[in-house]
Amino acid sequence: MSGARTRRTSDPDTTLSADPQPHHTGSASAPPHQEIPATSVGTAAEVKQKLDLADFIGETVQLRKAGTILKGLCPFHGERTPSFVVTPARETWHCFGCGLGGDIFSFVMQRDSVDFPTALRSLAGRAGVEISERTSREDAERKRLRDALEAAVSFFHVVLTEHPAGKPALDYLHGRGFTDQTIQTFQLGWAPDSWEALTNALITKRQVTEGDLLGAGLVNRSNRAPRGGRGVFDRFRARIMFPIRDAQGHPTGFTGRVLADGPAPATDRGERPKYMNTPVTPMFDKSRTLYLIDRARSAIRKEGRAVLVEGNTDALMAHQAGFENVVCAMGTALTAGQVELLTRYAPRIALAYDVDAAGQGAATFGATELTALIGQIERSEHKGRLTDVDVVRLPDGRDPDELIRDDPDAWRAATEHPQPIMEFLIDRAADRADIRSVPGRQRLVEAVLPTLRTIADPVRRDGYLQLLSRRSGVDERVLLEALKRPDAGGRQPGDHAGTRISLEAVLASPGALDPRSVDRALEPVESTLLRLLLMRPELIPVAAGRLASDALTTTPARQLYTALVAAPEPFDRTAFLASLEPTAEAVARTLYARSDPLPDTQVAIRQALDQSLLTIERARLADLLEYKRAELADAESAGDDTTRERLRRDVLELQERRLALDLRQRDGSLLSQRRPSPTHQTVS
Repeated sequence: MSGARTRRTSDPDTTLSADPQPHHTGSASAPPHQEIPATSVGTAAEVKQKLDLADFIGETVQLRKAGTILKGLCPFHGERTPSFVVTPARETWHCFGCGLGGDIFSFVMQRDSVDFPTALRSLAGRAGVEISERTSREDAERKRLRDALEAAVSFFHVVLTEHPAGKPALDYLHGRGFTDQTIQTFQLGWAPDSWEALTNALITKRQVTEGDLLGAGLVNRSNRAPRGGRGVFDRFRARIMFPIRDAQGHPTGFTGRVLADGPAPATDRGERPKYMNTPVTPMFDKSRTLYLIDRARSAIRKEGRAVLVEGNTDALMAHQAGFENVVCAMGTALTAGQVELLTRYAPRIALAYDVDAAGQGAATFGATELTALIGQIERSEHKGRLTDVDVVRLPDGRDPDELIRDDPDAWRAATEHPQPIMEFLIDRAADRADIRSVPGRQRLVEAVLPTLRTIADPVRRDGYLQLLSRRSGVDERVLLEALKRPDAGGRQPGDHAGTRISLEAVLASPGALDPRSVDRALEPVESTLLRLLLMRPELIPVAAGRLASDALTTTPARQLYTALVAAPEPFDRTAFLASLEPTAEAVARTLYARSDPLPDTQVAIRQALDQSLLTIERARLADLLEYKRAELADAESAGDDTTRERLRRDVLELQERRLALDLRQRDGSLLSQRRPSPTHQTVS
């Protein structure tokens, strides 16, 4: 866990008396979360032209020349013998130990655990490439907002720890079991009971503008100018403040919690929610945010599982007790954005929520939410990276922070042995049904089948069907027949509405790209392969059986190919495009919009697919051959006869495999040339 972030104002505002006259009638609105524009694909190509991959990676990895490649120790897994290779001619890297590889963007994404837009921003700045004039303005704005948020973190923390106004909140936190070290490390704070304490401190002492305070979600706008001429008032008042940071540790917003059993704030005007988050801003989007992800990501990666809790105090208590793979979802509904964020670090998620699958108790997470979560994950492009979603079985009536504080061993046991979410749902539904009666068994089956229909993986679905049969006493064949019936909406499992896409409309859409941008950003063979799969999705299983996503070189190609392989059957173009992140969606739409025809027969299409796969396979084989040749040269220099003979055999075998691939490619090309004149219409 990294050290404390202590950024304090040199002289915090000390006039914290409440103004009895509120200066507001409404709240500020904020622009939604902004993504990197679709034109980033062209920018990516320009960045790769301007940055030398070997020089860039050489700043992180000590590389030495070995023939036509560069070798070093992999930075992503522990090793003593170098298996990490950079191939300057192709501008690629690959580790033959752990299997990771790709281009300069995938290296940054893996090294820093960031997504493609973030890696692009970072590398574009380094290369001096402007993503767009609009994006440059947004970057400057985001820096100002981060500075304003850091100043607010310092202000609130000083009020909590050094000002008399913060003493009741400090006593409350101590009473909940939080230590001064935790309060300092996580920069907890107190928002004073005042309409303008924060505003005055940041504007007068930090020269933050009202516009940036609004943009950061720290203030609301007033419809009438209050005393002093200010048109804003503090959003957070009389609340314990939990700073929210992104995975890189940059501040994005706050969660404010009212002080339990405290006096009514002077600025209160009616009912107050227990928790208040920063509104949606360019920095903060609750659906893409996890509290303490910056502190937890290393532990999540190490343990292979992230544990999610509902409350900020639950997550804090876990970290204080040494359970550092715990994060807090901003709200009980786990979103696709939060799933994507977590699966950068681990393939398993465990929900330590107060769950009531029957929806009858006081829990905030019931059967409806469980069903929606399973369906959402099944439709997500990230489900291939998410192998398990489990439920932590907590003792009845025990909140996570209470259990961690009083019985950390019980918490450890519960989180190390969670229950798969579908098993949990079936068990809870069975516990509440009288399976001795026919109506009871029927209610149990009807409660579970809609969720089972959302699971696309037939192996997993069959396993849960067997479990339901055992728990309900209903024959498995009967359940299978019921599962195949349309649901209440008339849909079969995996159904999607079929749509046709007009190429002219795709090309004219706001997300479309200049095809030349895609050609520069992707390898030619990648463009060919991806277009074949988009236009002929029945070929996806064929490609998936022969090609792993890491065999593709460029990051946009990998992202699109991964999403294609994970797409549910039958393939629905509209739903698929809607599931993609902006860059991959723009690439897909542009490939759809290309006017050059596909091969005109099914045989020719399969030949084109085979040629693409062989070309990619040959490139990977060539990398491995160069790596083995470099190893052989090292063995010869060291006089290691045993290793030398083994590597010689490896090199000969790889050369034979490459020759066989060359022959297959040649035969495929000759067959394509010899085929008779087509009688079918051109496929477009």
